[in-house]
Amino acid sequence: MKKQPHLLAKLWESYPDAIASQYSIPENVLIAQYLAEMLAIGPFYYYIINIGDYSIFHVHKNLLTLHGTTTYPTTVKDIIDYIHPDDIDFVFEAEKATLLTMQEIGFGKGILYRTSYCFRMKTADSSYHLFHHQRHPFKSGSRRTFYHNINIYTGISHLSTKNNYIATVIGFNGRSDCHQIDLSNQPTKNKISCLLTKRELEFLPYIAQGLSSAEIAQKLEISQLTVRVHRKNILRKTNTRNSTSLIKRCMELDLLLYAHIVDVGFVSLLCSISFLRKP
Repeated sequence: MKKQPHLLAKLWESYPDAIASQYSIPENVLIAQYLAEMLAIGPFYYYIINIGDYSIFHVHKNLLTLHGTTTYPTTVKDIIDYIHPDDIDFVFEAEKATLLTMQEIGFGKGILYRTSYCFRMKTADSSYHLFHHQRHPFKSGSRRTFYHNINIYTGISHLSTKNNYIATVIGFNGRSDCHQIDLSNQPTKNKISCLLTKRELEFLPYIAQGLSSAEIAQKLEISQLTVRVHRKNILRKTNTRNSTSLIKRCMELDLLLYAHIVDVGFVSLLCSISFLRKP
């Protein structure tokens, strides 16, 4: 496919190291670790970007319903066209901020990081709703010569209509660092600390599922007392009183991680893509 220009093309291309082909996937990055850290607390869809020509493929069917279209998008520009015009500048700044953060960390480690932020997108009834965007980079192809991203969009207007304009870069698969950039006061960018520790973040999916302290303790093979202590600390730090308000608050702060996408088709997709197999 001929390379299609779009809003973010020049920005992405100004960081050639971010899409260099020499980086390889660590052998211990498994399918489950992609699935376990993708957010889907609401209606969602996903697709894969080929950075080589900005085409997209493996688009989930939910996109048609959420955006009220009968045509699958084929390029990044098609997706950008759904973004609220007033949020375009923020999206550009969020992409730039996450690229700068990854440059500091080292683009070669990008496979171990997830980036995310929120913005409004046009929906089927022509109104704009808040969506949570997250991206996981990886490579594919028999020789791992193409750089691809898995992008996931989740409608979160039922949880929050407030965008705090925070961009997040967080590690997984053994990486414990979390980086947040407050972009609410452009052009000033302020790095802020995550409210929760890496261990506390691990409890969020279980709390979000409404599991009791006993059930969480059994799953994590720890004591109920330890679970209660973590739960109490999480509620205190987020200034919330129950699971419902906690989920909303963590969504606003882009901290709701490790929730599962329960979608057999997505699991099958990842299992079938060659980048997850040894060449």
